[in-house]
Amino acid sequence: MPALKPTDYKGRIVWLGVNANRDETLQNVPVTEMELTLAGCAGESHAGLSRPSCGRVAGQYPRGTEIRNTRQLSIMSAEELAQIAAKMGIASVDPAWLGLSMVVEGIPDFTLIPPSSRLQADGGVTLTVDMENRPCNLPAPVIDAESPGMGRAFKQAAKGLRGVTAWVERAGILRVGGEIILHIPDQPVWPHLPRARQQ
Repeated sequence: MPALKPTDYKGRIVWLGVNANRDETLQNVPVTEMELTLAGCAGESHAGLSRPSCGRVAGQYPRGTEIRNTRQLSIMSAEELAQIAAKMGIASVDPAWLGLSMVVEGIPDFTLIPPSSRLQADGGVTLTVDMENRPCNLPAPVIDAESPGMGRAFKQAAKGLRGVTAWVERAGILRVGGEIILHIPDQPVWPHLPRARQQ
């Protein structure tokens, strides 16, 4: 029996972006297509089969430990970007401000899709969802440069709407305008999850 279940939730890729040097800026550059290997997008600052651990996994590893790179791509939905903009009181949030790799539209409550879901695009290129991408203050200076005084509002406005991180399970090319289909793990929710989250 297959462990992953294709769903009828289909989206469309509406934006792709790359960042060649994150030390210089968080802001990404829009592209119309993105060639992916199993290490991510070649030449992109988040690419690599492994990465040094950061504060997000401080409960598991000392900072700087070499771990599997499950953050090769950062993905959000157009619908949730619009919600964030409304909460911030601005007309729109440019995906480039947030260091995003991809924006999709058409999949509801995108940030809440189950970990280990797959996003499969035209041609079979497949991304494995790691987990929710928690908002932080890093985009604030980039946002302030475009919308002065609004950067500090991002973190709170993006809570529960920041999308997910993912890694490449099957290589291929992503293209703006391409279809993307959600596949979810075919398993029940762990009944002890509420208690575990309280610990």
